[in-house]
Amino acid sequence: MSTRAFLGIGSNLGDRLETLQHGVGLLHATPGIDVVASSRVYETDPVGGVEQPDFLNAVLEISTDLSAEELLARCLAVEAELGRTREIHWGPRTIDVDVLGYDEATITEAGLVVPHPRMHERAFVMMPLLELEPDPMLPDGLRAADAEPNGEVRLFGPPLEIPR
Repeated sequence: MSTRAFLGIGSNLGDRLETLQHGVGLLHATPGIDVVASSRVYETDPVGGVEQPDFLNAVLEISTDLSAEELLARCLAVEAELGRTREIHWGPRTIDVDVLGYDEATITEAGLVVPHPRMHERAFVMMPLLELEPDPMLPDGLRAADAEPNGEVRLFGPPLEIPR
C-alpha cells in the first residue's frame, strides 16, 4: 500500500542545484520510493544565526511503500552519500532531506516527528509545499491558513527534474 509523503530538500554548499538534483535521483532510485513531483526551487537566507551561504530549497512529493522510519533512514543515507556532516547545529550543509509529512500520520518518536515540528514557521518550507498541497497537515492540527512562516524566499528556478 502506497503512502503519500512530502520531503523538504535543501543545500547551501558546493553546486547547490546539482546536489539537490542528485538527491532527487538517489531518492527515486530507492526501491519503495517514487518521486512524484517537485516544487520550484527557492533561494533562502539561512536560519539559526550561523554565518553561511544562502540555501536552495524545494519540496518533493513522493509515493512510498516504506514505513516512516524506513523513509527517514533513506533520507539520512542520501545525506551521508552526498557528504553531509553534522558539525554545527543549523550550520552549512551539502544537503538536508527532511520528512515533512507522511500521509495524515502524526508520529512522535526519537529522531522522527511528523508533521515536521517547525515547518509552519519556515517560509522556505511553506512556499514550496503549498505549490504541491494547498492545505497540508501541519503540527498541532494547524492548517495552512493558520501558518505564519518567517524568512524571505526568492524564486530561483523551475522544479527539479523527476527521473523516469
